[in-house]
Amino acid sequence: MVKKEFTYRGKTLPELEAMELNEFAALATSSARRGITRGLDKKLLKKVQKAKDELKQGKNPKVIRTHQRGIIIIPAMVGVRIAVHRGNSFETIEVKPEMLGHRLGEMVMTRKKLMHGKAGIGATRSSTAITARK
Repeated sequence: MVKKEFTYRGKTLPELEAMELNEFAALATSSARRGITRGLDKKLLKKVQKAKDELKQGKNPKVIRTHQRGIIIIPAMVGVRIAVHRGNSFETIEVKPEMLGHRLGEMVMTRKKLMHGKAGIGATRSSTAITARK
């Protein structure tokens, strides 16, 4: 079976990377378009461009750390590793083409899944009759 090539609104990834930012904004949803036209963080974009240049040279670039969860993912970010703050720590994600047009915060959950432990001795009525394990 042939692997399906990624497209975003009918455009392939090389076509998207060749586009200007306002052309990509025209393809995006209205909320993403608003986020792009209001301005992306120039400092973050500069770090992304530096990381992309290092990737082209074959080097392994440093992970970009950011607290900005509201940044829209644009084609220039594809392939870069970004550590997004989740409230108490940073979680590293590698930006994939399927993430285009979404916000960074959507990819990193702020709450971890609650895992209950096993009930202890005396936690239930039936467990009071069981002797403690040694």
